[in-house]
Amino acid sequence: MNELIEKAKILHQLSKDEIVSVLKDNSLNDELFKAADEIRKEFKGDEVHLRALIEFSNICRRNCFYCGVRAANKNIDRYRLTPDEIINLADNALKTGYRTIVLQSAEDMYFTAEILAGIIKEIKKNDTAVTLSIGERSYEEYKILKDAGADRFLLRIETTDKDLYKKLHPDMSFENRIKCLKNLKELGYETGTGCLVGLPEQTVESLADDILFFKELDADMIGLGPLIPHKDTPLKDAASDGFWLSLKVMALTRLLMPDINIPATTAMETLRQDGRILALQSGANVVMPNVTDEFHKNKYEIYPGKKSVDYTKLEEKLKQINRTISKDKGFR
Repeated sequence: MNELIEKAKILHQLSKDEIVSVLKDNSLNDELFKAADEIRKEFKGDEVHLRALIEFSNICRRNCFYCGVRAANKNIDRYRLTPDEIINLADNALKTGYRTIVLQSAEDMYFTAEILAGIIKEIKKNDTAVTLSIGERSYEEYKILKDAGADRFLLRIETTDKDLYKKLHPDMSFENRIKCLKNLKELGYETGTGCLVGLPEQTVESLADDILFFKELDADMIGLGPLIPHKDTPLKDAASDGFWLSLKVMALTRLLMPDINIPATTAMETLRQDGRILALQSGANVVMPNVTDEFHKNKYEIYPGKKSVDYTKLEEKLKQINRTISKDKGFR
């Protein structure tokens, strides 16, 4: 097992069987996390990139089984920010010192490409990068958004197991998800994807396929985290014990893709008080504080108990692990 970890560190290559072996064996987890941290330091340095997250709508046309904002959930208070509200939140974040704005929403088709392009152009009047996380759109829509100035796009695959994907995503197409990711790459976006860890019926073999898919796609950012069941979804009774497996998938992703950006996701902090710091010590180099206004922040409940990032305390926490906050936009 030590030889496999060393091979991943040096060659940034492992076969599917080798990845499965590492995922199944918990005897050298500390060595795996240490190796990922060393590769992160070598390729990305000790700076942590902050992305200001604005969750601007929880109105969704989809019914993903794991997501609390799914269309079928009648127990959620829906909201949609206005373009001016979004732009004002972005302006406030930029004044605080953020260099990247992340515009994230459920699949709310009120926000046409033209409306979003207008918002992006206003935000881009400042010296900032813009990341979008708004779900599946057509090639033409993605192009309008890229031409408006969008720099990055996050579209998580969630699982590369086609049968499991279809079970969890009614009325959605696995093939179209792949097509969207390829379209984003073709259009020149820094393209992010990722997976959920701990899904019912998910195997370590499919998680290995996920990691190899990230590498084949040459994704620029990978966001992943453990499943946290929501009471108003079909997966409400699923187990929520994927923290350490998520950390291992993340560490292996860092070893195989040494120069990409990897967020320490909120889901990890939600399951463990020190989850974000552990992730930053196991390959992650990005944190995404939520700058949505307090009134709406708690209504974007993809999963319950989401933890916020206290900006004032974050810098001190980072100092304790010899990390600093970056002053640049943090492109790959």
